[in-house]
Amino acid sequence: MTKAQIKEVLDRVLTWPAERQQEAAELLTLLEAQEGELYHPSDDEWLAIQEGLDQARRGEFATDEEMESLWKRFDQ
Repeated sequence: MTKAQIKEVLDRVLTWPAERQQEAAELLTLLEAQEGELYHPSDDEWLAIQEGLDQARRGEFATDEEMESLWKRFDQ
């Protein structure tokens, strides 16, 4: 998205009802506050990440058939 497109959207926000403008401002403020923040996985997420890395080190990967089955679920 270009700066001009962003400006167009922000200009349109000024035409929204006051309550909706407030929601937009809050969302943008949250996004701004997260700038530069690193994501910190939960303990369960770290365990899942570690398990995935361990599986990769052992050479355990999904078969082509398993991947095809997975992608079919998203191909609707």
